Amino acid sequence: MINSSCIYKGTVVHKRFKPKKHFFKYNVFSMLIDLDEINEMDKRLSIFSFNKFNILSFFNIDHGSRDGSSLKNWIKSTLRKNKIHFNGIKIKLLCYPRIFGYVFNPLSIFYIYDSKNKLITVIYEVKNTFGEQHSYIFKVNNKSNILKHKCEKKFYVSPFIKMNCTYNFVLTKPSNTISVLIDQYDEKSKLLVASQNGKKFKITNSNLIKTYLSYPLMSFKVIAAIHYEAFKLWSKGVSFCLLYTSPSPRDLSTSRMPSSA
Repeated sequence: MINSSCIYKGTVVHKRFKPKKHFFKYNVFSMLIDLDEINEMDKRLSIFSFNKFNILSFFNIDHGSRDGSSLKNWIKSTLRKNKIHFNGIKIKLLCYPRIFGYVFNPLSIFYIYDSKNKLITVIYEVKNTFGEQHSYIFKVNNKSNILKHKCEKKFYVSPFIKMNCTYNFVLTKPSNTISVLIDQYDEKSKLLVASQNGKKFKITNSNLIKTYLSYPLMSFKVIAAIHYEAFKLWSKGVSFCLLYTSPSPRDLSTSRMPSSA
């Protein structure tokens, strides 16, 4: 049965405050995938497949170690490396699916639960358009539905934003709605705010087909919108920061952060 996995339909909003004001808003849908249900989803959903091509699909190689290996094993290894103790885990991943074999996920979120279904860790997996990736890891200690995390920026994302910045994450635990808010500050003041919110829908064949028809080229729209909005920023006179170069094609490192506030 598919009980924990679901669809979230909603919007992504970006609002930049300086050096030029800039705003955009797009309709998107995400999938919250319980990794223990992924094989059942592959069997039961006609337009969704796991590790093989379909209209919608999910591939292990798009996340974690990016080598196609088990995401659950990668999570376990990551928790051990960061001295986060666990005894049996359940993993849910909030992300965009591939559409006709393509996806770009600027941000994916792993929610890791213990054997008593208590949320113990959140991993923010951030990607840039250069094929690189970095994970920010937070241990969860509170019981609140709202989680707050703060960290220094450790990974190059936008050519218009320098590295000397701080992220403030505020997100809700997955329920009938989802909310993710990221405030980014430079050394002086708030630079921008990015958010995603969505309403929950059950994963069924009919719901998945309706969702696809409502967002038929979403994954292509995401990457196109990134470059389109970048062009608009450039046309407003926002200058490029000194470009970051990596010695390797991917940054697969992680940053262990303090526990949830």
